[in-house]
Amino acid sequence: MKSKVIVIGSGFSGLVAAASLAQKGFSVKLLEKNSSIGGRSRQFHDSGFTFDMGPSWYWMPEVFENTFSYFGHKASDFYELQRLDPSYVVKFEDGQFDVPADLNELKKKFDIIEKGSGEVLQKFLDEAAYKYKVGMEEFVWKPSHSVGEFIDPRIFSSVLKLDMLQSLSSVVRKKFKDSRIRRILEFPVLFLGATPWKIPAMYSLMNHADLSLGTWYPKGGMFEIVKALEKICIKEGVEIFVNSAVTSLHFSKNKITTVLSESGEYEADFVINSADYHHFEQNILPLEFRNYNERYWEKRVMAPSSLLYYVGLNKKIPGAVHHTLFFDEDFNRHAVEIYEKPDWPEKPLFYMCCPSATDESVAPTGHENLFFLIPIAPGLKDDKTKHEYYFNLILSRAEERIGFPIRKHIIYRRDFSLNDFSSDYNAFKGNAYGLANTLRQTAFFKPKMRNPKVSNLLNCGQLTVPGPGVPPSLISGRLAAMEAVKMLKN
Repeated sequence: MKSKVIVIGSGFSGLVAAASLAQKGFSVKLLEKNSSIGGRSRQFHDSGFTFDMGPSWYWMPEVFENTFSYFGHKASDFYELQRLDPSYVVKFEDGQFDVPADLNELKKKFDIIEKGSGEVLQKFLDEAAYKYKVGMEEFVWKPSHSVGEFIDPRIFSSVLKLDMLQSLSSVVRKKFKDSRIRRILEFPVLFLGATPWKIPAMYSLMNHADLSLGTWYPKGGMFEIVKALEKICIKEGVEIFVNSAVTSLHFSKNKITTVLSESGEYEADFVINSADYHHFEQNILPLEFRNYNERYWEKRVMAPSSLLYYVGLNKKIPGAVHHTLFFDEDFNRHAVEIYEKPDWPEKPLFYMCCPSATDESVAPTGHENLFFLIPIAPGLKDDKTKHEYYFNLILSRAEERIGFPIRKHIIYRRDFSLNDFSSDYNAFKGNAYGLANTLRQTAFFKPKMRNPKVSNLLNCGQLTVPGPGVPPSLISGRLAAMEAVKMLKN
C-alpha cells in the first residue's frame, strides 16, 4: 500500500515537492488555501488584462531547466522563453542607463561612465561566477540539518574565497567610483533582507545571475511556470485540492496522522509544509510540537514586504521596456527605512514592470499592462490612505522620467500590500520575500526543514533553506522530497 503524503501549500516549493514524491510512487495530496494554485505566484485576469501577482524576474534559467529535466521535460515543453534586451532600464536623477543583454556592450557602457571600469567589471563578475558555482554546487543542495554537512575540506577552502566577512557594498565601492555603477551592482541584493553594507559580499553571485546569465521572460507570464508544474503534478498522479486551508492536525504520539482542512480530513503518513513556516508552526502545530517559540520568530530578520499596484492603461507607452527601476532618489535612505529604522519611506525607490511591452497577450490590443512595486519594511501598519499617497507620488515621478501621462490613461487598478500578504498567504509580518539572507540566517542558521519533535514532518519554502526567491524555492521543494524519501524508508 502506498504511503500517503500531504503537501500543504501550492507555491513553487510545494508543487515541486508534491510532483517529486508522486514520481517516487507515493500517494500525494496537495492542499491549497486559496481558490487557485501558485501561492505568491498566482495570476489573475480582469478587464482583459492578465496580471502576475508575484515574481516578475526570471533569473538563473538553469535552475528551471534542472527542475523540468528531473521530470523528463524541458522548459520549452511548456512555454516560450525570451531573453530580454535590454535586461532592464535604470532611471537616475540625471538620466537613465539601459543594461544590455550583451556583456561586452555593458563593459563598453561602463567605460564611458568610468574609464577602465569595463575590465574591472569583468574581474568582478569572474569572482561572482566562482561564488555562484560554489553556492549552487556546494551549498544550496544541502538540507542544512547541522553544521556537520559543511565540515568538508573542499567546502571550507571555498568558503575562504567567498568574501563572507566583507559586505557587498564595501567590495563594490573599492572597485567602482561612479554612484550609478555602484547602485546597479548593489540593486540585486535590495530584496535579500539587509542593506548592501550588511549583506555579505558572497552575494555578488547575484550579479553573475543578473549580468552574465541574463534576464528572461516566459511568454504568457510567470504563471506559465506554475501551470507547467501543475501539469507535471497531474501527470505524476498528485491530487490537488484548492480552498483547503489547513486548520488543525491529529497526532498519535509524535506523528501526524490526519490533516484537517476546510475541504475535509486527510490521512497522512508524512506531511510537507510549504506554506508560511511561522503560521504553520505557531497556529497549526500544537504547542508541545513547536520547534520554535514566538520569541524566536520575533528575532528573525525579515526581507521586505511590498506595496503593489496592478494597473491597466488604454494606450501604449511609446518606447516602454519590460523592467524599469526608478533609482532617482536616495538608495541608502530607502534601505535604512526598510531594514534599520522601519517606517513608511519618505522618498522610495520603486520598480515598474510592463510585460505588455514584450508580450501582447497580457493586455487588450493597444493597451498596456503595468505592475508597480515599492519595497517597504515588513510589520508596518497597513493604511489605505498611504496606498493612495504613494500611488500619486510614484506616478508623478514615473510620468516625469518616461515622458508619458500615465494617469489620464488608467482604466484599471488594484492594490496589494501588507494586509493582503497576511490574509492571502498567512505571511509573517506581511512579508513578501521571506527571511533575510544575512550571515546569521544562512544555511544551518535558518529555521530547520526538519522538526525534531514530529517524526513525519518537513518544512520547505522561503523561510527555510536554501532561501527566498523562485529558484531557491524550486530547490527547496526538491530537497524536502529527497529528505522525505529518506525518512519514510527508515
